[in-house]
Amino acid sequence: MTDLPHLIPTSVPTTDLSDAHPEAQILAPVFRDYGGQPRFSGPALTVRALEHNPLVRSTLETPGLGRVLVVDGGGSLNCALLGGMLGQLGVQQGWAGVIIYGCVRDTAELRTLPIGIRALAAHPRRSGKDRGGEVGRAVTFAGVTIASGDQIYADEDGILVIPLH
Repeated sequence: MTDLPHLIPTSVPTTDLSDAHPEAQILAPVFRDYGGQPRFSGPALTVRALEHNPLVRSTLETPGLGRVLVVDGGGSLNCALLGGMLGQLGVQQGWAGVIIYGCVRDTAELRTLPIGIRALAAHPRRSGKDRGGEVGRAVTFAGVTIASGDQIYADEDGILVIPLH
């Protein structure tokens, strides 16, 4: 692995990172930008939650420490896993961004928040409230496997992952 990817500033475009880091993986271009920060980066913390968001909420309630919450929602287009209240919680707790392989809602509100948010689509229906899911296990979607600790870089050109190992 190349030296110190965690020290790369957010201002470095993903295009340059892709050229400089052959080990980098790039998520398929299926995500839309919903947050107020189009460029964000940080170490990943992964969550698996299908159509129920209590685990997303409880994770966002913890100190973000500049991390990126990566949520594998199974690609579900049936409900939103994150809305304005959880987006605000992410800002208050210091999360750099949230990537959801699923949907968000309250998009006008999300756009005003100083946090990066990427998701497949918007959906007005809220999620269920069952407490199932997993935190910290590797997730695979959009052609990439992401483990907690992998470095995430997102900007207007896409989302790039530099594996921890």
